[in-house]
Amino acid sequence: MTLIVTRMKEPKRILYVNSEIFPYLPQSRIADVGRFLPQGIQEAGKEIRVFMPRFGCVNERRNQLHEVIRLSGMNIGIGNSDYPLVIKVASISAVRMQIYFIDNEDFFHKKVVFEDAEGNFIAENDLRAAFFARGVLETVKKLRWKPDIIHCNGWMSHLVPAYLKKSYKDDPIFATTKIVVSLYNDHLDNHFDPTMRTRVQIPGTRAKELDLLIEPSGLNLAKQALHYADGAILADTDLPEDLTLYLSRIHIPVLDYIPTDDNPASQYIKKYNSFYDKILKGNV
Repeated sequence: MTLIVTRMKEPKRILYVNSEIFPYLPQSRIADVGRFLPQGIQEAGKEIRVFMPRFGCVNERRNQLHEVIRLSGMNIGIGNSDYPLVIKVASISAVRMQIYFIDNEDFFHKKVVFEDAEGNFIAENDLRAAFFARGVLETVKKLRWKPDIIHCNGWMSHLVPAYLKKSYKDDPIFATTKIVVSLYNDHLDNHFDPTMRTRVQIPGTRAKELDLLIEPSGLNLAKQALHYADGAILADTDLPEDLTLYLSRIHIPVLDYIPTDDNPASQYIKKYNSFYDKILKGNV
């Protein structure tokens, strides 16, 4: 008698890099997608990992955050300085979903998110985004968890595509990883430090590969993310014409706008899931 063993296919892995997640930050379109999209995708049979910055206004006691010692402790080089990386986690227990928080005393200790107490865009937001992006990628390497897709959701994730495709391109963890970028009409009008392009350059990424940041605006940061992306999702209806024209010129797969809500069984989640599958199969 011949015994036939059928191997189950391993589920695809989606890494979510979010600027905001509800309930850790107030509800918004980005925060709701950050919260409910991963849940819906997990319930559809994929593996997920979810990251966001640990802003100082995130109450650690109320949200039961705790440090993961085995993941913390490394230094992340940004600009001319090294900054210690601290990883904290919390669980949304009702849906068995764990959230990883990227933390650092220099960048995230103040009880603000993107603007200071006077409503000004924080001067170090470019460095905060760079630290966040590198912190996520280094943590995923340490977890030895190989993502099939990285979904960038919110502007603080927009340096991930360049870093992945340049600085981390030879790392076996990311060798076949695809990138999807959601586009929102969010902080596109803000401007970063005039020297952002050199401030966020890291080993393996050359200045000329960040040329879109010569004029360092939120709009150009979104374009920079698209330049290295494998797919884009139109997550707002009122995106600037300049951004949609750039998107049309680079010829990557695009998922048109679908209304989102706070339901993990929503139609948009099914569409996003199908979009992931098509990108992975290369037939979009």
